[in-house]
Amino acid sequence: MELNKYIEHTNLNNTATLKDIESLCNEAIKYDFAAVCVYPYYVRLAKELLKDTNIEVCTVIGFPSGMSTRETKVYEAIDAVEKGADMIDMVINVSALKNKDYEYVKDEIEEIRDAIDGKVLKVIIETNLLTDKEIIKATEICNSCFVNYIKTCTGFTGGVEVDSVDIINKHKSDLVEIKASGGIKSRKDLITMIEAGASRIGTSHGVEIINDNKS
Repeated sequence: MELNKYIEHTNLNNTATLKDIESLCNEAIKYDFAAVCVYPYYVRLAKELLKDTNIEVCTVIGFPSGMSTRETKVYEAIDAVEKGADMIDMVINVSALKNKDYEYVKDEIEEIRDAIDGKVLKVIIETNLLTDKEIIKATEICNSCFVNYIKTCTGFTGGVEVDSVDIINKHKSDLVEIKASGGIKSRKDLITMIEAGASRIGTSHGVEIINDNKS
């Protein structure tokens, strides 16, 4: 199992400097990670640093609360793609989901999907804030929108629970993959998430995980 190819090497620290992002990208090159994940501000830099590699650039939209307006999120997504983003991780409006305004949630996802010119779309449903029934409903909405991935968490509300990944895996369509993120710090954590159904792992601990020789 090539664990490195599951990893999106992430720095979403709001104090990250140019040197931090350069280090992130250099580590991604050294360990041949699948992608880096950075704030939109650093997309252009990351794209330039990784231009001679197959490593993709991922960025976040409506992050971390998801409470921006739909129009704002769409603009953010378009702007990120224009600056070089290969993948968009958008946070749903959790309040809209809890209000049972499912059409709003669906329309927002579809508008962003249609605006990003075929780039990969991952939808962050923030499992830590949802009941099991709400996780299932969010998964069903993502299925209906034909997104590429359902992503568990921003990491700002705590670590991902394996039970949440299991629920998503049981209710997602065959066309949708899972990105697990939030508090994944060890090789054991990563393998547990993969075994539960995740095919991508978002973590700021990629180097430690690859160098972790423990079970």
